[in-house]
Amino acid sequence: MSVLDNLKAKAGVMKDKAVGFTQQHEEKIERGLDKAVKTVDSKTKGKYRNKLETGADKAKNALGRFSHPQEGQGKAKGHGRPST
Repeated sequence: MSVLDNLKAKAGVMKDKAVGFTQQHEEKIERGLDKAVKTVDSKTKGKYRNKLETGADKAKNALGRFSHPQEGQGKAKGHGRPST
């Protein structure tokens, strides 16, 4: 087995552990994002509220895709919302 094969195998194990962690703690991670947005929003007196909320929404969507990878296979890459 080459060095690259060893690295790929270890990366796969690490990804599996990260997916398990996010599945186990998804609600805590989302609460942390909400708390961070609230804190920064209060410190900036609402000046960046829309950008903070947009960023938090994108982070939560990415968290959902990462913690539940099989559910998103039918969607086009990069498009989490259905078109209207």
